[in-house]
Amino acid sequence: MATVHKIGRRKTSVARVYVKPGSGNITVNRKDAKEYFNTDVLVYKLNQPFLLTETTGQYDVTVNVFGGGITGQAEAIRLGISRALTEINAEYRLILKPEGLLTRDSRMVERKKPGQKKARKKFQFSKR
Repeated sequence: MATVHKIGRRKTSVARVYVKPGSGNITVNRKDAKEYFNTDVLVYKLNQPFLLTETTGQYDVTVNVFGGGITGQAEAIRLGISRALTEINAEYRLILKPEGLLTRDSRMVERKKPGQKKARKKFQFSKR
């Protein structure tokens, strides 16, 4: 099996994910995933597709990710890994889909409007 390439997105983060058979190493921007994402919660998010499909330690993952913050990047990588696993084995789709790992989270930051302080917040109103 050759390398599978998929893209995951979340907010303004874009992750290009390359999955190939290996020993379970996850490399993010040429760093180890545990080094790049310093919290256990974010590392768990990366491993979630492998835990659900019971393929932990079977694939090496190389990721190029940019944009957004670390949480958005972790969720973008998770989507990319999930998409790659479904291309490797179509039966994984039945496991990942109900967990919401194949759904692109389309929520984005609302734009700031002119004449307002932020997207929804207004300037302070003075009656007199």
